[in-house]
Amino acid sequence: MPLDASAFPYEVQVAFFVLGLLPDYYEGMSGTYMGKNWSSASFIFEAFAIENVQTVVFFAKTYETMLVNQRAEEQKQKQKQAERRAKSGGKNTFRVTG
Repeated sequence: MPLDASAFPYEVQVAFFVLGLLPDYYEGMSGTYMGKNWSSASFIFEAFAIENVQTVVFFAKTYETMLVNQRAEEQKQKQKQAERRAKSGGKNTFRVTG
């Protein structure tokens, strides 16, 4: 069962909150997930009066790195599946014995 956000320390919970407010950034041509667009981060820190900005940014960037790596791995798996389908002519093949 996945952990609930409340299981983490306060700064980590704030990092999840900030990341949730930041928009995702995708590379234009390939659609590859590049992480979060941090251009509005200072506004978010000011608007919500977040005090320990360095610690929150540390946890947010650490989690963002995990997300980027996970999505890159998922993309590799999809690409490998597409290559396998292309090699087999894009057809589903079944072996029937009997």
